[in-house]
Amino acid sequence: MGKSAKSQAAPGLLPWLALAFLIMVLDQLTKVLILGAFQFGEARPVASFFNLVRVHNSGAAFSFLADASGWQRWFFTGVGLVATVFIVYLLKAHPGQRLFCFALACILGGAVGNVIDRLLHGYVIDFLDFHWAGWHFPAFNLADSAITLGAICMIADELLRVRRSR
Repeated sequence: MGKSAKSQAAPGLLPWLALAFLIMVLDQLTKVLILGAFQFGEARPVASFFNLVRVHNSGAAFSFLADASGWQRWFFTGVGLVATVFIVYLLKAHPGQRLFCFALACILGGAVGNVIDRLLHGYVIDFLDFHWAGWHFPAFNLADSAITLGAICMIADELLRVRRSR
């Protein structure tokens, strides 16, 4: 298969990096809007089950290690940077696996968005607060949503791959 036939079959690296970049830009834009419109800890009800809030997460998902002494900022930044390099490698290695690459691009855009927060602020800005009957799901942001969507798509891709191999 020649290079032109191969590039027609697979989109290549650039569209996936563009998707990741778009996710990162949208994530950062929403965080700038939250920083400008909300004070730390402020919440505004949007629906009976949803608030916009401004919280700072110095830990990882679900505030894991948020109470550590500060080393976690650099640890999670390093993990994000290593993951970025590995994801770009995987995108280059598997350009024809569209669902897999979509998943990776979502994870990449979200990871970079949260790494930027850690570098600029020392914490991740979260603002989406879903709740029900007094119970609140931990606040999150668009980067977290993209990472979650990417993880779901990665699981779906693997399930489809196993199903096709039977």
